[in-house]
Amino acid sequence: QVQLVESGGGLVQPGGSLRLSCAASGSIFSINAMGWYRQAPGKERELVARITSGGVSDYADSVKGRFTMTRDSAKKTATLQMNSLKPEDTAVYYCTIDGRRAPWVQSPSRYWGQGTQVTVSS
Repeated sequence: QVQLVESGGGLVQPGGSLRLSCAASGSIFSINAMGWYRQAPGKERELVARITSGGVSDYADSVKGRFTMTRDSAKKTATLQMNSLKPEDTAVYYCTIDGRRAPWVQSPSRYWGQGTQVTVSS
């Protein structure tokens, strides 16, 4: 079973920075992509950043230039450096892995962590 654990969330003032980390455990045969999503109260979950196994990255327009994602597929880890944080960045942040657990599995699955709370407030 694949498990993802996020860490690094907390309370920060507007303009501040936080660094989220994600570590996955369990057997996974191949990783197609790793990503970060977030869900604010009363809103739908949305993509924040994602990097494919080929190194192609994608960021939400609202975080471009402020957030940077890195990942190490071999170690099954990812980070999200968040700078110039705004109150609207307040949300629970989730780490994801899109991958296959075994070579005979044709379609990848998306695995989710339990999330870490980020609160931006003065």
